[in-house]
Amino acid sequence: MMSNTVIGYLNLVTLLASIPIIGAGLWVAHGGSSAAATCESAVQAPLLAIGFVVLLVSLAGFVGARYRVTWALWLYLLAMLLLVVALLGVTVFGLAVTAGGGGRPVPGRPYQEFRVTDYSAWLQKRVQVERYWRPALACVVGSRACPRIAAWTPLDYLQHSLTPIQSGCCKPPTSCAYGPGGVPVQPQDEDCYRWNNAPGILCYQCDSCKAGVLEQLRRDWHSITLLNVLLLVLLIAVYSCGCCAFRNARRADTPPPYGMSKINPRWDYFWSRWWNGQREQLY
Repeated sequence: MMSNTVIGYLNLVTLLASIPIIGAGLWVAHGGSSAAATCESAVQAPLLAIGFVVLLVSLAGFVGARYRVTWALWLYLLAMLLLVVALLGVTVFGLAVTAGGGGRPVPGRPYQEFRVTDYSAWLQKRVQVERYWRPALACVVGSRACPRIAAWTPLDYLQHSLTPIQSGCCKPPTSCAYGPGGVPVQPQDEDCYRWNNAPGILCYQCDSCKAGVLEQLRRDWHSITLLNVLLLVLLIAVYSCGCCAFRNARRADTPPPYGMSKINPRWDYFWSRWWNGQREQLY
C-alpha cells in the first residue's frame, strides 16, 4: 500500500509543478515583441507541451493511485513508459550527433576557434538550411554576446578567453590578414571576405559563427546529459512504484478472498452500497 501513497503524493507535487510551467510558456508567448528576436520564442512550444503533458499524466497518476482507478493507472503507466523510452532515445541521439566537434587552439591566444567540418553531418546540414539557421542566428544576436567585447583592444584578445559564440561570430578568423582599407590582402579563408565591421553584420554569416553555435550546443548538451541520466533513474523508480499501485488497483477489483478486503475499500465502494440501498428501498 506504500506504493499507492508514494505515487499519489508524487503526482500531486508534479501536478502542482506543471502549473508554473504552463504559466511560463504563456508568459513567453505574450511577453512582448522581444520574444520574436531572441531565443524565447524557441522555447514557447516545448514549455507548453511539457506543461500540459505533465499535467495530464500527473492527474491520471494521482486519481489512479489515490482512488485505485485501474484504467487511470493503466494510462499513467503507458504514458510513463513512453516518456522513459522517448527520453532515452533523445539522450542517445543527442550524444550521437554531438560526438564530434571541439575547438582548435590558436597560437598565442587563450581562446579556441571552431570549424563546421569537425561536427557531425546531421548538424552540418541543419546549420546550412536557412529555416534552421535563422532562429539560431536570432538567438545569437539576442544574447548580445558581441556587444560585450565590442570595445576590446588587440591586447584584450591576447589576455582573455572567448566563448564559442564570441570566437566564431564576433570577430574574423585570427588567420585573416587585411590591408589598410579592410580588404583581405591575399587569398584566404572565405570567412575573411564575409567579415564586416558593422555591428549588425560582423561575422554572423560566417561558417565560423555556425561552428561556434554548434560548439555551444555540444557543450550544453553534454552538460545536461548527467541530468537526463538522473531523470531516467527517477522515472524508472516511479514507474516501478506505479506498477505496484496498478497491481493494488487490480486486486481491489477482485472480490475476497483473492482481492482486497473492504477494510480499505476502493473509491466506488461506498457509492455502490448507497446506490444498492436506494434500489432496495424502492423495490
